[in-house]
Amino acid sequence: MNLSELWRSYEADKRIQGFCPKTLNAYILQHRMLMSELGDHDIAEITLTMLKEYLAKQADRLKPSSLGHRIRFVRSLFRYAYEEAYLNSNPSLKLREPKLDKRIPKFLIEEDVINLKISCQSLRERALLEFLYCTGRRVGKVEKINIEDLNWEHCSAIVNGKGSKQREVYLTTECKI
Repeated sequence: MNLSELWRSYEADKRIQGFCPKTLNAYILQHRMLMSELGDHDIAEITLTMLKEYLAKQADRLKPSSLGHRIRFVRSLFRYAYEEAYLNSNPSLKLREPKLDKRIPKFLIEEDVINLKISCQSLRERALLEFLYCTGRRVGKVEKINIEDLNWEHCSAIVNGKGSKQREVYLTTECKI
């Protein structure tokens, strides 16, 4: 089995598992880069050394977080090949991710939030801003909320998290108004 055949099988498996389109697009990009560097080799011929050389070439121009994503993809692809018995051993088993600096999360101070509220040009904008702020949700997730997901009595909303897991978030009185 060559790398492109493995990819087709891997991608189909991830689609069946319900991976979101954005994740699959990121995997497609990672696969293309791997193929452009290694070629469409038979997967049994790919060694740990080949994978390390591929990743070492990337290390100079990528941030550690991007390199880590690339390593996770390679490990996932070859773990899949091993678990599906396409390979007798997993060449990516010893690949390790680079250490990442601990970053302090960015946040808005109260003054920033007040300025954002003042800049809203409609009640709809204000309501959306208030909802985003009080629930901590991302815009892409908020746009998928249906009116049926809102519970005005209990000041809450049902939202989808990672892996399409549903959870309840609570609204402030100001958001409800």
